[in-house]
Amino acid sequence: MIDASPHGFTGRDVPPASVYDQCVRCGLCLPTCPTYVETLVETSGPRGRIALIAAVDAGRLDLTSPGFVHQMSECLDCRACEAACPSGVAYGQLLEPARTQIRRATADRESPLRTFARAFALGLFARPAAMATVARLLRFYQRGGVRAFARRSGALRALGLERLEALAPEISDRFFTPSDRVRASATQPAKATAFLHAGCIVRVAFAAWNDATARVLQRCGCDVVSPPSQGCCGAIAIHAGEMDRGRALAKRNIAAFERSGANVYVVNAAGCGSALKEYGHLLADEPAWATRAAAFSACVRDVTEYLDDIGLAPGLGPLAGTVTYQEPCHLAHAQRIAAAPRRLLASIPGLTLREMNESSLCCGSAGTYNITQPDMSDRLLVRKVDNVRAVAPDVVATANPGCALALRNGLRDGAPVAVKHIVELLDDAYEAYSPTSRASSARAASTLG
Repeated sequence: MIDASPHGFTGRDVPPASVYDQCVRCGLCLPTCPTYVETLVETSGPRGRIALIAAVDAGRLDLTSPGFVHQMSECLDCRACEAACPSGVAYGQLLEPARTQIRRATADRESPLRTFARAFALGLFARPAAMATVARLLRFYQRGGVRAFARRSGALRALGLERLEALAPEISDRFFTPSDRVRASATQPAKATAFLHAGCIVRVAFAAWNDATARVLQRCGCDVVSPPSQGCCGAIAIHAGEMDRGRALAKRNIAAFERSGANVYVVNAAGCGSALKEYGHLLADEPAWATRAAAFSACVRDVTEYLDDIGLAPGLGPLAGTVTYQEPCHLAHAQRIAAAPRRLLASIPGLTLREMNESSLCCGSAGTYNITQPDMSDRLLVRKVDNVRAVAPDVVATANPGCALALRNGLRDGAPVAVKHIVELLDDAYEAYSPTSRASSARAASTLG
């Protein structure tokens, strides 16, 4: 039932009863839910939130009631409940439409300043050139004496920007700039042509991830393309209740992949990969795009999943040390990829994999969650850092930029621990075996940065 009143779900993007009716209220999801294990409050768990969504749909609860809005915002959308659910409840198909409904119902009540900030932030993700411009300004701020002065003077605190500034990623010295050039496989004929997803934050703050991904794919027998016609995956917009904006971004990426001639769409950011794999669902009700979106999503692979599938090339050199693996939520839970990253890490000679406790429990980053829900985000990050410190690793391996950024911030104090993407470690291992190869690879990649 859809309540047609202004206080219930209306129009497009209604959480489907066919999904929430699958919940049998068994509670097996509760121990996996980050907010529930922190609060032990029923409405802060998936079962409670599903009940709230059903109540709004039935007209028993106002869509804009503070309790409902809070619970839809407090959820991390980490999908741990989906992986644990014996009934197969697709929780993300409830939460994201619910947030979209709230956004549409409350947009006219938002302050002009908040509306501008929201539009500006989401616009950056949709426009790579604008993202690069802001990143260059931020890099100047970080590299010069401006940051030190701003922190010492108290200006950040006075302007209410202290937390936001501390959470900002360190900007890369050189950006990853997509181009139409094909980076040739190290072996011929190539196994496949891989379309490398450049990302948004990744291309300006984790550019080394993309360079390492391209090099490892080439070593393992793939031609690599990364066309400039691609863009943001849309995950940030969708999670923020802007599903129409997400659809527009999805169509751009589908069209870019179709024109590229690539066989596989490779992603090194777990959150992006999850969103890209769900384009078939996102565009299912648009006849002109539904089949194309489903075909596209079927070609999307996380880089760890794909490398594990095609097999690593010989030539991995030794990396001495201990690594622990922090599982990104959208890799472990949404994409259900857990074994492949561990197999790749185990393949590196000299590297000892030591498992941490609660490796797949969310670190509290979750896109913009560490800004919109700072208290819960901090609680989860402290929990994650304690689990990392308990195994005393030299390196934390992960596969998502939000996770990497949170871990770097959380591990600033105490014994130094490096935070690296799994593909960076593979790239380092190949370089350890063949020390001269990276210099030539860097020269070959010069047109991409």
